[in-house]
Amino acid sequence: MMFNDLNQFIAALDKERELARISDPVSPDLEICAVTDRASKSPNGGPALLFERPTGFDMPVALNLFGSMKRICMALGVRTLDDLAREIEDLTTPKIPAGMLDALKMLPTVNRLRDLMPKTVSDAPCQEVVNRDGSLDDFPILKCWPEDGGRYITFPLVFTKDQETGVRNIGPYRMQVFDRRSTGMHWQRHKGGAQHYRVAERLNKRMPVAVALGPDPALTYAATAPMPEGLDELMLAGFLRRERVEVVKCVTIDLEVPANAQIILEGYVEPGERRLEGPFGDHTGFY
Repeated sequence: MMFNDLNQFIAALDKERELARISDPVSPDLEICAVTDRASKSPNGGPALLFERPTGFDMPVALNLFGSMKRICMALGVRTLDDLAREIEDLTTPKIPAGMLDALKMLPTVNRLRDLMPKTVSDAPCQEVVNRDGSLDDFPILKCWPEDGGRYITFPLVFTKDQETGVRNIGPYRMQVFDRRSTGMHWQRHKGGAQHYRVAERLNKRMPVAVALGPDPALTYAATAPMPEGLDELMLAGFLRRERVEVVKCVTIDLEVPANAQIILEGYVEPGERRLEGPFGDHTGFY
């Protein structure tokens, strides 16, 4: 079973008794992450966690959703990851056909990819509420470790576009909250978003950026996959879901975003702007 949005996946986890609901108030400042750290390091990855009443907010926070082999397989609609690995290898490592027979064998994959380009819609759940003067303070963004430089959005899907070629990129680049309206954008120099920024700087143009929070599980995985240059992550998500991903045009910038995401942030980065971020407690065990 594949999931149209994150709510469906969380409901499935609940049905499978893979989800623990925390109804008591727990603070987004260190406390939620402390509970999650213990859960994720317990046998078999612990349960997925849904904090229903973060202190000071009426918006729930879900963590550790993909923290076990069973939940990963559920998220991607497979029984084992080995089966999926073979499919993705065929997709992301195209082989040059040795002859007509090899070329004919590739036709099903080629046709499937052509049919899985994203589908643009005009009405989307992610735009049910639009706040042009929104604040990052409205969201229970977490501070994870005592010496962190502040609150971080640690799993955003950052959408950018090459302003010369129009090629899209989606990457999970962490974002430190600087104030109610601005964040850092930590894209390492070899990442697609960083390359798009270099193009914008060369053109001396402001670069639009959109951030999707809480999309469906297939797109969450696709954004992390090591993709060949030019292969659209939305296409990979469609390949995994076996149906096209629906996208909608942003309200204030010229980008398209997943229609089923929980939250969309729209903004931009300026050419030549630099600012230090951190410290950040990394998964390696160091700040």
